[in-house]
Amino acid sequence: MPSELDRRMAATMAAITAPAGMLPLGTAPSRFGIDLPVITAAPPSLAHYIAHYCAEHADATFLVAGEERLTFAQVHAHARRVAHGLAARGIGRGDRVGIAMRNSPAWIATYMGVLIAGGVATLLNGWWQADEMTAALREVRCALIVADGPRVARLGVVDGPPLIELDDTLPLDRAIAPLAGPAADGAGALPGTMPGTLPELGPDDWATILFTSGSTGQSKGAISTHGAVLQAVLNYLAQALVMVGLATADGQPPTGQPSTLLTVPLFHVTAEVPVFLQSFAMGRKLVLMPKWEAEAAMRLIEAERISYFVGVPLMSFEILTHPRRGDYDLSSVSDFAAGGAPRPAEHVKRLHDEMGGPAPLIGYGLTETNAVGTGNWRTNYLAKPTSAGPPSAPLADLAIIADGRALPLGARGEVGIRSAANFAGYWDRPEATAAAFTADGYFLTGDIGYLDEDGYLFIVDRKKDIIIRGGENISCQEVEAALYEHPGVREAAVFALPDERLGEVPGAVVLADGTDEAGLRAFLQQHLAAFKVPQRIWLAAAPLPRLGTEKIDKLALREDYRSVWAGEIASRVTPSS
Repeated sequence: MPSELDRRMAATMAAITAPAGMLPLGTAPSRFGIDLPVITAAPPSLAHYIAHYCAEHADATFLVAGEERLTFAQVHAHARRVAHGLAARGIGRGDRVGIAMRNSPAWIATYMGVLIAGGVATLLNGWWQADEMTAALREVRCALIVADGPRVARLGVVDGPPLIELDDTLPLDRAIAPLAGPAADGAGALPGTMPGTLPELGPDDWATILFTSGSTGQSKGAISTHGAVLQAVLNYLAQALVMVGLATADGQPPTGQPSTLLTVPLFHVTAEVPVFLQSFAMGRKLVLMPKWEAEAAMRLIEAERISYFVGVPLMSFEILTHPRRGDYDLSSVSDFAAGGAPRPAEHVKRLHDEMGGPAPLIGYGLTETNAVGTGNWRTNYLAKPTSAGPPSAPLADLAIIADGRALPLGARGEVGIRSAANFAGYWDRPEATAAAFTADGYFLTGDIGYLDEDGYLFIVDRKKDIIIRGGENISCQEVEAALYEHPGVREAAVFALPDERLGEVPGAVVLADGTDEAGLRAFLQQHLAAFKVPQRIWLAAAPLPRLGTEKIDKLALREDYRSVWAGEIASRVTPSS
């Protein structure tokens, strides 16, 4: 039976999406031959969306990065300079521009400028090493790369497109100078360039490419149109408006400018869509953290009066359990939201009981769905703490699928998500794109789950060979492939190990000659981002067990070595007698 909160949220959403509401709902045909619900108030493109809300909130603070504070109008003006600079270099509609930088105002202005110029913002994982960068750039064939100093050091060995280095430690106007065209007063023009003509964009133009680690180990570029990303943003906005409406009805309307910490990398869909892009419509202040650290986050929450916190589950748990939490005023926060991985049920209860007011919530979505999927809110989350929640209204539709058909409530199968926010496909991979969707348009997530009688999603397993470490997806096959590059490795198996802080970490069992665990780890650090390197590598004394198909029996290895891992953990915390 729907909860009281479910009923109130549904009624408020119906009013918001009614024909006379703030975000009226209609339908539009899809490539799957069916009409899908869409928010008809969506502007033609992200460029229009950005321009409209930067004008509406022109003088409000948009970005806080250390001592630098920038308004919406200032950031938009710098982004248009970037767009003109790109156009002067010949970047136009459909050209991929790689962005490889840490979170910074320069990253944000570059992203905005690429979209305004008609380019495709191609978000490169800032933690990748040279091999991973090379593979991604080979995949999508960028016309230009924009990178900060540390990423340039890695990309220097890459034979690829032109590379522009930005010093994102400088104030924004100086940081973007190597890339930007002239300012409104004509100052700051690139030598020998004139402002380029900016295109008129529409919902079917390509907007973004984000990379996703599939079970094959090869990062695939997931491309989305302006229309799909906007529908995702507005779907999140509709949910935010519902919660504002409920708070107002309860006599507790929000006051002051909404604000949030930017704690996760902008190349992740969670940071890109519900955090960064949604902030334009909300007039929300983004406070950038160069590196996660729980006490630094609490200091910023107090100083900037942060109203909404979102990150991977580990982040809110580290705040909850920090010994100096009582030294900081965190009362401005209304919600501690999380995504990227599940929270243990006990953590949900403790956040509610011990934080003094802020409510826990969690969302589930994927790169390919532009983060749209499900959401579990407040008292509903407390009642069902192991659930990812019901489909995210008003656009998301969920089905549990087996053999191409939807299963009844309670049956287990692969989770499928259908909405107008779904991506267009994997760049230059038509077969992978076709395999990712059912005939009627559900994206197949690779997660195994079921829906209860209230339509709440419970994820129980993973179809793909993926490890989720603190919200970061790691392909087991990719790590195995890197291990096999070592000349001494004969056999290797990589799998998830449970971890109290991060949820999961990679572990490996390796049959190898002439090396040890330290040597293998040092080798992998040269080829993989640090978060992909196994936390523990066991050296096998005999060939790894195999199935009847002659494949390595990873399930048996995983169970055996998880037991070994549990014993090793216990021995660290329990002194021997």
